[in-house]
Amino acid sequence: MLKSSSMKTPLAEARGLGTAKSGLSHWWHQRLTAIAMIGLVAWMCVIIVMLIGADYPGAMAILSHPVNAALVMLFIGVGFWHSSLGLQVVLEDYVAHEGVRLALIIAIRMVLVLLGAVSLLSVLKIAL
Repeated sequence: MLKSSSMKTPLAEARGLGTAKSGLSHWWHQRLTAIAMIGLVAWMCVIIVMLIGADYPGAMAILSHPVNAALVMLFIGVGFWHSSLGLQVVLEDYVAHEGVRLALIIAIRMVLVLLGAVSLLSVLKIAL
């Protein structure tokens, strides 16, 4: 039974209401960052184990090593990007009002960019 007063079929009414063609890209980026995080989290666990019992100069030596610093910075960047993608999906699924949803997505992205920048600058300060 048709809900509208027009003579359109349900398929005709649904046409044009499909995806914005960005869902696959978003999904793909989220999967790639998740895969990257597997190795980066494993490396971070190694660094944390290396830092157990280290004094301040020892910890700074470990974190200032170029490979460790680069991987920590990569962990920060990929982690915040993955978080942004995941939080956007949650907001799109559970916030019904489009204006509120858009405002929250923008606010969360701005906060994550700020936190990521501060984190990266902190690692750079230690590494350099």
